[in-house]
Amino acid sequence: MSNTTLTLPSAPDTTGGERDDADVASSALALPIEPASDTRPPARRIAETVVAPLRSPVAQFALSGLVVAAVIAAVAMKIGSHIGTETAIYDAKHATRIVGEGIIAPSIQDGLAEGSPAAIERLDDVVRTHLLPHGVVRVKLWAEDGRIVYSDKRELIGRRFALGGEERAAIVSGEGVDAEVSELARPENRFEGAAEDKLLEVYLPITGADGERYLFEVYQGFSAVSAGGERVWTAFAPPLLGLLVLLQLANLPLARSFAGRLRRASEERAALLQRAVEASDTERRTIAADLHDGVVQDLVSVCIGLNARAEELDAGGDSAAGDALREGASKTREGVRALRSLLVDIYPPTLHQAGLVPALEDLAATGRSRGVETAVSCPARIALEASQARLLYRFAQEALRNVFKHARAKHAWIVLTDDGGEVRLDVADDGAGFDPGLAAKAPADGHIGLRALSDLAQDAGGRLEVASQPGRGTVISVCLPH
Repeated sequence: MSNTTLTLPSAPDTTGGERDDADVASSALALPIEPASDTRPPARRIAETVVAPLRSPVAQFALSGLVVAAVIAAVAMKIGSHIGTETAIYDAKHATRIVGEGIIAPSIQDGLAEGSPAAIERLDDVVRTHLLPHGVVRVKLWAEDGRIVYSDKRELIGRRFALGGEERAAIVSGEGVDAEVSELARPENRFEGAAEDKLLEVYLPITGADGERYLFEVYQGFSAVSAGGERVWTAFAPPLLGLLVLLQLANLPLARSFAGRLRRASEERAALLQRAVEASDTERRTIAADLHDGVVQDLVSVCIGLNARAEELDAGGDSAAGDALREGASKTREGVRALRSLLVDIYPPTLHQAGLVPALEDLAATGRSRGVETAVSCPARIALEASQARLLYRFAQEALRNVFKHARAKHAWIVLTDDGGEVRLDVADDGAGFDPGLAAKAPADGHIGLRALSDLAQDAGGRLEVASQPGRGTVISVCLPH
């Protein structure tokens, strides 16, 4: 929404200076409201406004359910892939144990530890026949002192490297099988770096046919291991996804039923609200008509009768009694005027018959009758819904009531503006002003009408702005989309 700047005639303050509106502190509350161009019936408009967020609850439920199902599927896929990989690693360790103890250990002949060519050739034949054709990238056989006694990469045979703590402990204990992602940067793995970026290293201690203990180490492509994990995951992924979809489909009828109930309840609530508004308006009109046609007319008759009787007493020479009756007639006329002002407050006929601008003029006249010079500035023509006109009049009425009760002002201004996108009503005064923050903390000390205005704005969905400062007057504004 655009911001409208209210420019008021300057009025002298108690020190003889001009008002400085730039110094006025302000606070604001902003909420949306129905556009004035809406031609729908009030009951339907309220119902559709309340129900609008619920127009497609089933679609929203289905969409959110699909999102949740996708998240669950993604998490399950991550967990399933991890479980599958762990399972594949376990299988690789188990297979390595079988190969190491069942094939490699019996093939280790005497002299291998000393580098016998015949023993090396015998073991190499076994490795190339039973291991390398089945996804094994590298095979190493370590002695306890860190020397590689055999490898399918002949350049490594006889080389000595530092064994890690876990590998050395495995050779010493002769128990256990372990697996880890190989560190290809280590010197003994420099030949494996070209084979694949990531290798799974599985090792276990074995005792050869020559009676010596060795560390049997096998390197496999990690992609092959992870592929095995994916096969495990994909075996149960389709049933899981199918169950999620079935669960979502089973919930749709329930969601549709709940949405229908909520829609009907909202429509009933909107209809009750509309009937309450219409009943309140009808009751106000009825009370105003009864007072005008009953009590007010009776008091007018009493006033006429008292004046007539006073003239008769004057003619008869009893002027004292005549004066007393005229005083009673004067008091009665004041009561009639007060009642008529009250009738205007309850149900302003000018607003319903002539429109908002004449009704604001009547409010200004009420202000002038109470000693506050009140001016009205309005556009020549402005088209408003009846509900908007009533709302703006109520704000102006309550704001002026605050001026009369609290402001001790000499001047007040009612300014109505319409920039095409927003209609704005400002009620300003040159009175004592106040601190909006303190008034909010201690509403019982005064300015209780501000709370009423704020509640009215929230109930109607408009925007209320209050700008004031002690000694600088007050501007109360209402802004509505137009």
